[in-house]
This record gives sequence, structure tokens and C-alpha cells, in this order.
Amino acid sequence: MRSDEEKNSGNVGDIMTDTSSQDQEKDREKALKEEKERQRELEQAKEQARMQAMEDERARQKQKGASGTIKIIIYLIVLAVIVAAVVWLSLSVTVTNVAPGVSMPFTTTYGVSFPEGQTIAVGNTHINVLSYENELISDIDGDRQKLVVGEDRIISERRAVITSLGIITLLDTHFQINLKYKGERDNRAYFDMAVHTSQQVPDILLKQLLPAEIDARPV
Repeated sequence: MRSDEEKNSGNVGDIMTDTSSQDQEKDREKALKEEKERQRELEQAKEQARMQAMEDERARQKQKGASGTIKIIIYLIVLAVIVAAVVWLSLSVTVTNVAPGVSMPFTTTYGVSFPEGQTIAVGNTHINVLSYENELISDIDGDRQKLVVGEDRIISERRAVITSLGIITLLDTHFQINLKYKGERDNRAYFDMAVHTSQQVPDILLKQLLPAEIDARPV
């Protein structure tokens, strides 16, 4: 039979073995727990990376769409400017004589000046003015008339048609011009010019009737 010391020694060994097994089990559990935690963090990182990639892609698509919209707007603006320039540069004015009698309720008034001694064409009307002492000799289509300051000269009724590109009618109106002589200065004769029209005419089109030699300012 074993002695008490041998029995006690065996019991201590069993206890140490059990303790070692428990420690190893705890270590395995801890290692598994840490591994699971790393896997969870890895999955979270992957998900965040995926979400960030999706967000970046949406931002790129949005920026691309905005850039495309801006380009389209710029192209449309450039096209509109080109079309407007072509329309403006192709303006054509035709003035013809008509029988009087059309109502002309609209009036636009300008302060104008004519160079003396130079024939100016307003539509199909030719005007030449020349001052002499306190008078002005006005020649309109060969019809001469002397004017003093404050007197009027009337250019009889005409019809004006303004077209663009040869086919687009921008204006078709009857008009009559009244000139009130204001005086002479620096070889230019000054008038108040009232343009009566049968239609409301934008100033930018009405000025197409006046040549560059006439300095006209709305009053």
C-alpha cells in the first residue's frame, strides 16, 4: 500500500493538471473571442469601405451630371448668341411710298442732328440741309423749303418693312416723320424728330430706319 506522502503527492499532481487544463481552456476561449472581435472589426471596416466607395461613386456621378448640365447651358448660350448675331447682321430695311390715311397712334421722339451739305438717306427719302444766315434750307427728295428755328418739316407717310435672313419679318409699319428745326452748331443742323408709327415699334428696330450719319438720342 502507498504511503500517505505518495497519496498526497498524487493529489497535488492531479490538482496542478486540472489547473493547467483550465488555464489552457481559458486561453483558447480568449483567443477565440479575440479572433471573433478581429473578424467583426474587419467586417465593419469592409462595410465602411464599401459604403464610402458607393458614396464616392454617387458624388462622382452627381458632379459628372452637373458638369454635363453646365456644358449644355454654355452650348445653348453660345448658340443663342450666334443665332442673334446672324439675325442682327442680316437685317434688311425696305421703305416704300404709300397712300396716306393709316392711323398712327404711336410716337417716339428723338433729338437728332444732320451734317450740313451731305445727302442723308432715311429709308427711300433723301435729305440735305444747309444753313444760311438765320435760316435752314432743307431739301427732301428735291423739294426745297426754308426753315427758321421752331418751324416744322414733315416727311410724308411711308411703309417700312424690316426683315432678317431674307424671310423673317420683324417689323411692318407705316410711319411719318416730323422735324422741328432747333438751330445750327458746328456744321450740324439740330432737330426734334417725332416718328409716328402705326404699330408700337421697339427703339432698337426703329433706329434701323436712321443712317449712322444721323446722331439720334431719345428725348
